[in-house]
Amino acid sequence: MIVEKLVVGPFASNCYIVGSKSNKEGMIIDPGDEAKQILKRVKQLALDIKLIVLTHGHIDHTGALKEVREVTGAEVVIHADDAKSLKERSLSNLFGLLYPIPPPPDRLLKGGDSIDIGDLHFLVLHTPGHTPGGVCLLGQGVVFSGDTLFNYGVGRTDLPGGSYSQLMNSIQTKLMTLPDNTVVYPGHGPDTTIGAERRDNPFLHG
Repeated sequence: MIVEKLVVGPFASNCYIVGSKSNKEGMIIDPGDEAKQILKRVKQLALDIKLIVLTHGHIDHTGALKEVREVTGAEVVIHADDAKSLKERSLSNLFGLLYPIPPPPDRLLKGGDSIDIGDLHFLVLHTPGHTPGGVCLLGQGVVFSGDTLFNYGVGRTDLPGGSYSQLMNSIQTKLMTLPDNTVVYPGHGPDTTIGAERRDNPFLHG
């Protein structure tokens, strides 16, 4: 499996380019900003991007969506409960950011759905709390955790639709049940593992 992380935009969001080594199919997770940088790396990796997966609808994870989709022609997927946030300007206005309104999603996700890229298979985990439709992608011994779980941190819950109790329930029931050696690729910051977070994440030991 190919996993490339690009740190993009003013919020230092992690955009992931994930691909199958066997047939060079790929997906982009959270194209938050800097579309040209993302597309340049896709070209260098010689990947055929089939999917653009949004872990949630916040602008720092979707800002480059319009341009990336136009160039790749890839299918855009997001959880049903976050789809409407793609059209809303409230967060971008709040932070003084202007991005083109992205196209509507091609497919709405729900928990338990599968995402298949070449010989790679991922399970959609619905993990509300940071947003109502936040998701994580689990497969190949890794989990792309969006803004649900970070390296020694958790997602903020003070924005519209956030819920701290929901977030902590999502982490405990969907992520802390995974093996310790599961690699966590979060929406911001460095990689970690489930085991490291289980042991040392201060939010999980309150």
